[in-house]
Formats: sequence, C-alpha cells, structure tokens
Amino acid sequence: MEQLGLRGSAPAKIDDKGRLKVPSTLRGAVQDGKGPDVFVTSLTGECVRIYPLAVWIDIERKLSAMAPNHPSRLKFLDRVNYYGQMGELDGQGRVVIPPHLRASASIVGDVRVFGRIDYLEVWNEERFVERLQRDPWTDEDGHRLSEHGL
Repeated sequence: MEQLGLRGSAPAKIDDKGRLKVPSTLRGAVQDGKGPDVFVTSLTGECVRIYPLAVWIDIERKLSAMAPNHPSRLKFLDRVNYYGQMGELDGQGRVVIPPHLRASASIVGDVRVFGRIDYLEVWNEERFVERLQRDPWTDEDGHRLSEHGL
C-alpha cells in the first residue's frame, strides 16, 4: 500500500539522553526521499513537532513570501525558533528533543507519536487524553470537514 503521508500513532520512549526513538511504522515515511535531517519544534510548548527538513524548507519558502513584519509571521517564527532545533535521525531512528521543549511538553519516559500527514507530533500520553476529553468531537467538526469533501 502506498504511503502518501504520516498517519496513525504509536507508543514510544524518551531515553535518559532526551532522544526519541521514532517508531518504525513512522520512521520510513519521515526519511524516504527526504534524508535523516529534521527540524524539531513546537508552536505552543505542549507537544513536539518533528518536520522532515524538506517539509520545513517548504514552510520557510511560504513564510518568505509574506511581508517580513506581518504579525502572524513574526508570532509563528518567535515560537518555532524559541522551541526549535535542527536534528537528525541517527542510524537507530533516534532524534534529540531539546531539553526546554521536553520540559515544557512533559515529554519524558513513555510518549505517543502521531502522524500528521507531513510531520510527526509527540505528546505526553496523559496530556493528550486529557485534551481529547476537554475538546470532544462534535457534529460541527464533521460538517466543517464535509465542506472539504471528507
């Protein structure tokens, strides 16, 4: 079956050195045709985003097309650069999560890694389950997706 994007979720662990071992079910789609380089960041500090570098470069191109002083562009860059760090998947599929981002997102020990089509998202599992309970799926959510043919 063809894999167009990153999908599903899998449990994972953060080791004592702050490295996430990307689950093998997601690792191939991150590296295939893109190489081992990634950009590790967050927008809110409550979870970690891991972008294949090729995907992140495309985001930078789009940001470059915006006015340099656009408030949303600056706000976005403030956050992703504060939390962000270049990284690389090593031969065992591990990537270092920056210490201040691990602390902010409570990323220690057991975590859950989600495919978000073009990037990975890493959550403290307990925090993610609380988020699901706080923000349940509604009919309105379904209607909004149906407007996009889903």
